[in-house]
Amino acid sequence: MTDAKTMIELITTGAATDPAIGAPGRDALSYDGFRSLASGVIEQLNALGIGRGDRVAIVLPNGPEMASAFVTVACAATTAPLNPDYKAEEFEFYLDDLKAKALLVEEGSASPAIAVAEKLGIAIIELAVPEGAAAGAFVLKGEPIGQASKSGAAGAEDTALILHTSGTTSRPKIVPLSHRNVTASARNIARSLALTQNDKCLNIMPLFHIHGLIAAVLSSLRAGSSVTCTPGFNALKFFSWLDEVKPSWYTAVPTMHQAILARGARNQETVAKAKLRFIRSSSASLPPQVMKSLEEMWGCPVIEAYGMTEASHQMAANPLPPAKRIAGSVGIASGPDVAIMSEDGRLLGPGETGEIVIRGENVTKGYENNPKANAEAFTDGWFRTGDQGIMTAEGYFTITGRLKEIINRGGEKISPREVDEILMNHPSVEQAVTFALPHEKLGEDVAAAVVLKDGQSASEAELREFAAKSLAAFKVPRSITLLDEIPKGATGKLQRIGLAEKLGLA
Repeated sequence: MTDAKTMIELITTGAATDPAIGAPGRDALSYDGFRSLASGVIEQLNALGIGRGDRVAIVLPNGPEMASAFVTVACAATTAPLNPDYKAEEFEFYLDDLKAKALLVEEGSASPAIAVAEKLGIAIIELAVPEGAAAGAFVLKGEPIGQASKSGAAGAEDTALILHTSGTTSRPKIVPLSHRNVTASARNIARSLALTQNDKCLNIMPLFHIHGLIAAVLSSLRAGSSVTCTPGFNALKFFSWLDEVKPSWYTAVPTMHQAILARGARNQETVAKAKLRFIRSSSASLPPQVMKSLEEMWGCPVIEAYGMTEASHQMAANPLPPAKRIAGSVGIASGPDVAIMSEDGRLLGPGETGEIVIRGENVTKGYENNPKANAEAFTDGWFRTGDQGIMTAEGYFTITGRLKEIINRGGEKISPREVDEILMNHPSVEQAVTFALPHEKLGEDVAAAVVLKDGQSASEAELREFAAKSLAAFKVPRSITLLDEIPKGATGKLQRIGLAEKLGLA
């Protein structure tokens, strides 16, 4: 097959009767069915007056229809998946900021997005699932809003997907990703994981986020394999899904892996029967202790990968065995060029610490309507990731921290990840997140939030004493808060920025 540069080309890989999209308890949609769905969606959207370049905000629950709507709507227009849990004010911000032409919701939806769309004069399209339909099959219903200015299937340079950055410290930025960007990323991931048509992914990631959309859905379709889409992550249901679906892999964020690990002992029979070829972790750093426990539990390699929205997800990944994997490292470049750059724009050599920079076919051409952000983000064609890191002579990258998250304690720079990993070595600690605590004289001091393992105990003093054995005095957390649960973002990521305020410590 020629290399796919558009979503419509991407779904030509799979064999006609092979499953493409599945869901627990439902029949799968075949590749033939998926291809005819895509052709039908292009026709239906064009008939409603939606064409190439028009923006369709998608507010659907996680599941097979969300996955198939993302792919098929992108074949005709520009998709903008939004978190279905947003409140009306958030929908108003995103729908207005996106300049959405239509909002796609499920038939009978009670989402607050609908009233917001009506207020903003945005057309509403309903997705209906016919009785007994295969997972992912649907029809669209709506009132025509005129002629589609550009009809037919989208091209390689058309925008396939628009997402906002998480905006923890500033207004969220709009990231447009072209068909060329997302299909290049799908190819890179499928290649790095050696996916074949025999693979089956179990998706537990939210599908309004780049990780699930590209790593789980698009990479599977690019390989002609199948993806079974759950209603979202649920640690209680995960093992029964695993039993039913018998996937060869799944991808998740570290907090999900930790929740699965915590329930492993109660589900030993399922774990023993599982035929996982590998599992993948991305979107946040995986503590080496968790990686080791996961590999012992599943008896398969854990592949840690490094991704971000602006790169259509994956930039680097640890290779599969027999190649070398390094715990705590995000592996080697997996498609794009990856390098380390100094503040003044010089490329640095192995062993030198600087900012991780990338360039390649999967990287966005720039933020929308934001010349200031683009001037800061690009240097000589390289995109600055905002991550501090280091590269070995063999080309393995280790992230030492987000530049914005590095703690500046009176001029001493501390990587929160380093402190996390030391605290995680304590036998009672389940999770640890180190963050900056505002300080009158020093500017910032070191603080940590810790979740203890079930049935274990440890005091703040004991944990500080433990950390002091391995860390220089200035890196030891001044304050350790013991919690039942650490606040997470919408995608299950632990967020350091703003944690002091959330915990009432600022």
